[in-house]
Amino acid sequence: MEARRRSAPANVDPRNHPAYTLAEAARYLRLAPGTLRSWVVGRPYPAGGGTRTFTPLIRPAQKHPLVLSFWDLVEAHVLHALRTEHGVPVDKLRRALKYAETELDIERLLLRQDLLTHAGSVLIERYGKLIDLSASGQLAMRKMLERQLRRVEWDADRMPLRLFPFVASLDGTDERPIAIDPHVAFGRPVLQRSGVSTLTIASRLDAGESVADLAADYDLTTTDIEQAAVYERAA
Repeated sequence: MEARRRSAPANVDPRNHPAYTLAEAARYLRLAPGTLRSWVVGRPYPAGGGTRTFTPLIRPAQKHPLVLSFWDLVEAHVLHALRTEHGVPVDKLRRALKYAETELDIERLLLRQDLLTHAGSVLIERYGKLIDLSASGQLAMRKMLERQLRRVEWDADRMPLRLFPFVASLDGTDERPIAIDPHVAFGRPVLQRSGVSTLTIASRLDAGESVADLAADYDLTTTDIEQAAVYERAA
């Protein structure tokens, strides 16, 4: 575990460095581990009396053992809007992604801020045609995608810099109290205002310390402490 969390080599962007087990990534994104696994390693399906495996939608930073990077985490976050909410077959989404990347010549489209522009429209339009999604359905999907993308902060190269995962108690709002940043706390979720990890907060609460005492220790509000605990225990 500790070896996996060491700093990335100088020639490797820490955002693309193996950092999260499948279980950790699924917890942080509030995804079923089986769903995330199918996106990362593929999923078997019956064919011609035997079985085949769908090609993964995400190429993990490390396959053996399976460890995901921060950028893999962001791709899964975006896929949640395009896949989970609509229950669309994985192969259809893969074909839509391939079409958009081929037509727009954008590598790893799911990581790009371009999804907020024409690239996102091309992807959803193609996706809609493949699954016979109505115009209203495409609009709903577009709104859902935009909601996911508002949780991502990009750098000058339009690549993800920071992710703000959803907190169950704040669903339906744009509040972003928790941040995942590969440059902070080894990429573990932290309270954005202080940089203290949500796991540290939850562990101290479980050890019997009070919300008020922790808020005073970290110069935070009691609401900050409660949000950290909700996120960590709901994840």
